[in-house]
Amino acid sequence: MSATEDSLFSYDVLVLGAGIVGVSTALHLQARGRRVCLIDKDEPGNGTSYGNAGLIERSSVVPYAFPHGFSQLLRYGLNRESDVHYQWAALPGLATWLWRYWRESAPVPLAQAGADMLPLIERCVDEHDALIQAAGLQSLIKAQGWIEMYRNQAAFELARQGMKDLERYQLAYDILDADGLHEREPGLGDAAVGGIHWLDPKTVSDPGGLVQGYARLFTQRGGQFVRADAGSLRKREEGWTLVGFGGEKLQATEAVVALGPDAAELFSPLGYRFPLAHKRGYHLHFQARAGTPVLKHPVCDPQGGYVLAPMQQGIRLTTGVELARPSCPPMKVQIDRARAIAQRIYPLGEAMETQPWMGRRPCMPDMRPVIGPASRHSGLWFNFGHAHHGLTLGPATGRLLAEMMTQSKTFTDPAPYSADRFN
Repeated sequence: MSATEDSLFSYDVLVLGAGIVGVSTALHLQARGRRVCLIDKDEPGNGTSYGNAGLIERSSVVPYAFPHGFSQLLRYGLNRESDVHYQWAALPGLATWLWRYWRESAPVPLAQAGADMLPLIERCVDEHDALIQAAGLQSLIKAQGWIEMYRNQAAFELARQGMKDLERYQLAYDILDADGLHEREPGLGDAAVGGIHWLDPKTVSDPGGLVQGYARLFTQRGGQFVRADAGSLRKREEGWTLVGFGGEKLQATEAVVALGPDAAELFSPLGYRFPLAHKRGYHLHFQARAGTPVLKHPVCDPQGGYVLAPMQQGIRLTTGVELARPSCPPMKVQIDRARAIAQRIYPLGEAMETQPWMGRRPCMPDMRPVIGPASRHSGLWFNFGHAHHGLTLGPATGRLLAEMMTQSKTFTDPAPYSADRFN
């Protein structure tokens, strides 16, 4: 960092956004010799990266798709489910996006999306492991996987049959009947009839703390973190400039938009029209009920669309997808529905907060993030749109973008994530 009398600070790159994606990008650029300033209006790890189920999801080889079965669509149309809830007034504004998401979720394009995302998924654990080791964050990580739990025998049998389609991925898992499931998680109730224990993923007991730890590693290695509004970014003859909350002027030849759900606030004024939408989600922490065996693994109920995850803050109940207008205040419908079902699986104690936390997942309709250069602005790069897997993919996509920006050999072809695919 260099300073002049008028408080001008010069860098090679400004990384906008201090969630898992931005922090990981900053670390990878720093490791390749770039002088990096990390920018956020809040402290690192306090946005979308904070509120997830804590899964580094190596087993998620099939993207989270829009349902195509008629019975599923009819069920969701009634808007009474716990896994998907929507605000009726939001649907007209989302109609085009939902239509494209539905088309991209058909078997052929979904298979292509899975193939395009696989190199990132395959890299996720290794990239996290390197940062976890360097940052000394091993106490936050468990290598015990997570459990996909079923409350219905027919649904469990269908899931077991579907495992044949995943054999080519060589994933590690155990199929658990009712006895095996209750042996692995003694606290689960009789409503749990079976499950699949995915063994490749790792789990995080404090996702926000993990991102904060990565950010500390970045600053310990000489990087700078500055509180600022990314919306003040401007293109000047000398490069990209931005003003911090303290009045300091920041300047760099390159800038990275890693703002997750807030990315549109920057790319839209610059003339880019990416189809970025938000899937809202909630979490609430609970105490374990006295006398109940401790929950040892995150347990996902795919039928209910929620996860029960043991965290440092308590047992975190996370919800599925909520579609709502950006101005719509948080709604408790989904967390209440998920809690009612989860209570039949694991006896939750008192809630530890009075109101659930709400976050927004940044989603593209083709289920791929946007990674790479901007088409109309030299020195501007994108890394956003990670949907349900920001925590999982942040270090991998951060590496890929850093390799692109430094003209290094990339570990995978970046073409499927190009911003130009929406032209």
